[in-house]
Amino acid sequence: MKKFDDKFLFERISNSIGRQIRNNVLNPGDKLPSIREICRIHAVSMSTAIRAYSELEGKGFIESRPKSGYFVSYTHQKFPSTPKTSNPVSDFGAETTEALIARVYSELGTEDNLLFSLGVPAPELLPISRINKSMVYAMRRMPHSGTSYEKIQGNSELRRQIARGVINWEGELKEEDIVTTAGCMSALTYSISVLAKKGDIIVVESPVYFGILQLARSLGLRVLELATNPVTGMDLDILEKTLKEKTIKLILLVSNFNNPIGSCMPDEHKARAVELAEKYNVPIVEDDLYGDIYFGEYRPRCCKTFDKTGIILWCGSISKTLAPGYRVGWVAPGKFKDQVIRTKLYHSVSSTTPVQGAIAHFLATGRYENHLRKLRNTLHSNSLRYLHAISDSFPEGTRVSRPSGGFLLWVELPKKSNAVKLYETAIKHKISIAPGRMFTLQDQYHNCFRLSYGLVWNETVENSIHLLGKLAKQI
Repeated sequence: MKKFDDKFLFERISNSIGRQIRNNVLNPGDKLPSIREICRIHAVSMSTAIRAYSELEGKGFIESRPKSGYFVSYTHQKFPSTPKTSNPVSDFGAETTEALIARVYSELGTEDNLLFSLGVPAPELLPISRINKSMVYAMRRMPHSGTSYEKIQGNSELRRQIARGVINWEGELKEEDIVTTAGCMSALTYSISVLAKKGDIIVVESPVYFGILQLARSLGLRVLELATNPVTGMDLDILEKTLKEKTIKLILLVSNFNNPIGSCMPDEHKARAVELAEKYNVPIVEDDLYGDIYFGEYRPRCCKTFDKTGIILWCGSISKTLAPGYRVGWVAPGKFKDQVIRTKLYHSVSSTTPVQGAIAHFLATGRYENHLRKLRNTLHSNSLRYLHAISDSFPEGTRVSRPSGGFLLWVELPKKSNAVKLYETAIKHKISIAPGRMFTLQDQYHNCFRLSYGLVWNETVENSIHLLGKLAKQI
C-alpha cells in the first residue's frame, strides 16, 4: 500500500485540521471551511470531506451548527492539568495491595456494574464474529483439528505473522526469534523468572500495573519503584543513579502507554534506556502490550527497536486489542531465548493449539489492521470525551493524564481526597473504579484512581462520569 492510500484521505484531512486545533492555530469558535471548500482544497469527493468532518466531530474537536457550518469546539486549555512526576520513597515497601485488588475485582462478575476499573476494551469494540470464523478455519485446517500439542516455541505461522508486524515500529525480528505464551503475563513471568531469583532487586515505573507487582512478590523479588513522568515515562537520570548504586537484576518498562499512567517514552529516552541496560549489563523486560493502540499517525517505536545485543526481552499480546480470553501472547527474548523456552517447557509444555492457529489466520488476512484502525479512532474519541466530562464535573485542582494511546486515564484528585472512599461510594451507584493504591507497594496514590475509556460511549457512561465528579466533590 502507498503511504497515503486514497481510501484514507479523510484521515489525512481530519488529522491535519486536528493538529491545527491542538496547536491553537484554530481556536474555539473559529469557523471551518465548508464541505464544498474542503472538496476543492483537497481535491476529494463530497463523501470524503463529510467523513473527515464526522471524524473530527466524533472526537469533540468541532461541532456543526444548522445553516451556519462547522466550528471549532475543542480546547485543551479547558482540560485539567496532567499529574506531576511521581515521587515514590526510595526504600522497599512491605505493605501489599492484595486486599484492595480483591475488593475491586470481586465486583467484576456483577453485570449491572459499569466497569471503569476493567483494563480491557468492551466486547462491543471487538470483531468477535470475524475471530470466530478464524477459529473455525484454524480447527478445520490444523492436524487433528488442533487437539495435538503445539511446538514448544509456538505456532510457526503465528510467530511469522508477529515477526512481519514489527516493521510498524522498525523492529527486526524473525520467526525463530519469538516464543509464544499464554498472554502477556506469561511472557513477563518467563522473562523475569530467567533473570532474577528470590531476594533480587528489580526496577519498575511508579505507578505500575498491579499484576506486575503481584508477580514480582510471588517470585520473592524486591521491587524498587522509580519516579515516572505521566508523559515521558521513567526518569532515566534516577534510573542511572540507581544502577550505579544498587545491584539490579532487571528493569521492567511499559514503554508505550503505561498502565495505569499512560506515559509513552520518547524515542531518545528508549534509546538511552537501552544504552544504560548495555552499560550496566542489566536486561530490560519490555511490556509492549498497548503499543498498537496509538492515536498519532504512526506506531511508537519500542526499546527493542534500538537493541543490538539481545539485552531486551520484548513482550506483547492481543489481549488488549482483539481477544482477551484467548490468552495469546509472545516474547522476543533476545540472547535469553534458550532459557525462556526451557522455562516455558517446565511451566506449560505447550501453548494452546487452536487459538494460536486462529489468531495466526486473523493476522494473515489483514483483518487485524482494519480492526485496529477502527479501535484507535473509537478510543481516541472516547479519551477526549472523558476529558471533557471530567473537566466539567470534577473538583477544582483535579489532574488527569492525557495519553496519546491506550485506553486508560490516571486521575489525581486534590490531596485530601481518598480514592478508596470514592470507590466505596461509587460502587453503591454500580460504578467501579480502580483506586491508585492498587498500583504501588508504597504508601502513596491515595488520592488517585485509574479510569478506563475502553467502554462504548453513551449517555450512561457520560452521566456516570459526571456522577463520579459529584461524589468526588463530596468526599
